[in-house]
Formats: sequence, C-alpha cells, structure tokens
Amino acid sequence: MRPPDSGFAARLAARAGSGAVRVLLLLAGLFWLLPTLGLLLSSLRSPSDIAASGWWQVFTEPARLTTRNYADLLANGTITGSLLSTVLITVPATLLVLVLGSFAGYAFAWMEFPGRDWWFLGVVALLVVPVQVALVPVSKLFGAVGLFETTLGVVLFHTAFGLPFAIFLLRNFFAEIPRELLEAARLDGAGEIRLYARVVLPLGAPALASLGIFQFLWVWNDMLVALIFADAQSPPITVALQQQVRQFGNNVDVLAPGAFLSMVVPLAVFFAFQRQFTSGVMAGAVK
Repeated sequence: MRPPDSGFAARLAARAGSGAVRVLLLLAGLFWLLPTLGLLLSSLRSPSDIAASGWWQVFTEPARLTTRNYADLLANGTITGSLLSTVLITVPATLLVLVLGSFAGYAFAWMEFPGRDWWFLGVVALLVVPVQVALVPVSKLFGAVGLFETTLGVVLFHTAFGLPFAIFLLRNFFAEIPRELLEAARLDGAGEIRLYARVVLPLGAPALASLGIFQFLWVWNDMLVALIFADAQSPPITVALQQQVRQFGNNVDVLAPGAFLSMVVPLAVFFAFQRQFTSGVMAGAVK
C-alpha cells in the first residue's frame, strides 16, 4: 500500500506542471526582472528625459531612446580602464580558487594524511569568518610586504576568502565519487595526479562550473575589498562607478549605463555555463 504522503507529493508535482502554475511562475520571473528592465531603459534615455519622467514613459515615446549615454561612458578612460582592471582581478581570483580548491578537495576526500579530519574542520571553521574582521590586519600585512593598493593584493584576498567554501564544496562533491571507480583506476597503475586529472576532474566538472560562476560573480560585484585594497589609479568597475557618481552628482545617466554595462559580463558567463551550473546544483541536491 502506497503511503499517503507519496500520493500528495505526486499530486503536488502534477499540479506544478499545469499551465496555470507555469503562467504564475512566468509572471513571477517577469516581476523579478522588472528592476533590470527599468535600469536598461533608463540607461537608454537622455538626462533630461530621466529628470522629467519615469522610465516607463519610454513605451509611449520609444523614438526618444538613445545610446548616447553608452557612447559617453565608453569614451571615459576611467570606465574602460576599470573594466580591464576588473577582468584582471576576477579571472585570476576565480581560476586560483578553482585550481587550489580542487587540489585540496581531492586531498581531503581521497588521500590519507595525519590530522586530515582536524584540518578539514579548520577549513569549515573559516567559513564563518567575516571579511570585515580581516580588513585591518590584512591591510597592515599587505602594507608591510608591498601588496597594498595592488591588483595582486586584491586577487590574493579574494582567493584566500574564496578557498574555504571551495574546499568544503568540492570535498563533499568528490567524496561522492564511487570508491570502486578510483580503486579500478589505481589497479590500472594510475597515481594520484592521474586520478585527479583523468577521473576526479571530469566527474567534478558540474561542481567546478557552479563554484566558478559563484566566485566570478562575487569578485566581479565586490566593492568593499576593491575600495580598500585596489589601486586608486586603476580601480575596478564598482569603485569607478562610485567615484563617477560622487564626482558628477547623483545622476542616473552615468549610473544606469555603467551599472548595466557591469552586468553584461556576469550575465554572459552565467548563460555560457548555465547547463553545467544546473547539472552541479541538481547533482548536489540528489546527493
């Protein structure tokens, strides 16, 4: 006899696939995207139109849309330089977290060494350390070694604070790989490096993609760390936009196109790895 809760779950799943629920979810998604749409339309309006009316007025006068704001913004050397600085910070910080986190995750999952469980508990404990606690001591350390207000210093800071979560996530994911698969590879003569490169990494690709997307978004959208540790002459896009707004006043014609421009790259990265991200999330949910 089937338990009553399983029948309820089946009915709930069937209703979730109905047309009415899909329409409701679609409307919820459109409502969630409404601020982004407003930001895009505001970035395509002239300063006088922005000051005179709300962005929704564009539907009555679509001919007044213009790309002049983007042209002016891209002609600003500070903004274009800040985009390059953001890439030079985000890409290395993401790759280092993926490489080092996968090394450590494999070691904690499948290698035996003294104090392994205690070391892993130490990594887990680091997850609760807030970034704000480390700002002052790390500033003094970077100042002593010449890394303060450098791109390398920002990269190292993001890497250090991204590694605990990366190690925790990848260790748990790698630990779910069937032991028989690794033992069969060892019987064929595979060493630890070959196991890591030929077996663990391909199977862990969904988790790596999910982690890479999260780390990329965190670093790209960061402002606090960049404001303190980045070079004032070549700041990331978040700091550059803040400086532009402070310089010219609280004008949306500068903020809107700049904010939307800074969203384009993360959106492209997310959609490029959307399939791997979904696979990683679903795999984690099943496990």
